[in-house]
Amino acid sequence: MRSAKLYRYTLPMDSGVVLRNNKLTHRIGYVVALSEQDKTGYGEIAPLPGFSPESVEEAGALAKEMMSAWLESRQFHYQDAFPSVACGLSMAEMELNQQLPLEGNYNTAPLCKGDAEDLWPALSNMPGDKIAKVKVGRYEPIRDGMMVSLLLESMPDLQLRLDANRAWTREQADKFISYLPQSLRHRIVFIEEPCHKPSDSLSFSLDSGVFIAWDETLQDGAQQPGFSVADLTGGRALIIKPMVLGSLAYCQSLIEQANAMNMQVVVSSSIESSLGLTQLARWATLVAPNSIPGLDTVDLFQEQLITPWPGCSLPVKGFEELELIWDQTARQ
Repeated sequence: MRSAKLYRYTLPMDSGVVLRNNKLTHRIGYVVALSEQDKTGYGEIAPLPGFSPESVEEAGALAKEMMSAWLESRQFHYQDAFPSVACGLSMAEMELNQQLPLEGNYNTAPLCKGDAEDLWPALSNMPGDKIAKVKVGRYEPIRDGMMVSLLLESMPDLQLRLDANRAWTREQADKFISYLPQSLRHRIVFIEEPCHKPSDSLSFSLDSGVFIAWDETLQDGAQQPGFSVADLTGGRALIIKPMVLGSLAYCQSLIEQANAMNMQVVVSSSIESSLGLTQLARWATLVAPNSIPGLDTVDLFQEQLITPWPGCSLPVKGFEELELIWDQTARQ
């Protein structure tokens, strides 16, 4: 017997969360539960404002439609679904079929807000390479350059992944890198999408000697028919965010293409709840076992959801506190 439920959640965010110049006060999304016999799989559907092509309401309507078909023993057709819906339903299906590893890779690159002292606790417990992530592009390029330089100088073992979210012009990117001495640049693992234009990001990488990673450019390409990772040249790494890319099977195909091109792969957050983050940590052990994931975003919330992130002390909101908006069982 099959049954399916859809819950709606609203979680308050930390006061400082800004997405593309818009303050994010609450994260709104859904939890899907797919059940068959005595097993249940869960998934999160949460379009990311400013990044996902679909709204929360559109995602919820499609999720109901696709789950209705699944209850009648038809297969999910993820290729035609919104990315967030394909992500959440495929995660639930994978967990239902017991294909999702039980253990997760919680050794994630900590998000640094500019203070080296805040990094010490996380880095001291990190095995292997000491890698952290820093958001750049929110302030003047000179300030960002000085801050990154200071971090690297104060912590000789530190390597940084920088994320600019296409914030800079080519001139601003050049100004940033001018404040980073040549002797420190090799400790920048990569910069995600430094410039507005991908072509400017590529030329910046060639001229500065700093590697880049594709994130938004990958998301744009993934929406086009016939897209291949081979279409992305010059990048060192691929940032895999299933919530804005699509089903786990599709994301795994992107990872396999990247591996064939000797590109690094980083499984990363789209600001999912603790439920989605822990599932991504489990999935990462399967598809990118040798890479430190970028999932250190649970502290952007004021509450966790259903499954707590290891070591996080934020309160946890359970199913009893969610709104059950759809509940059906397959007809016999």
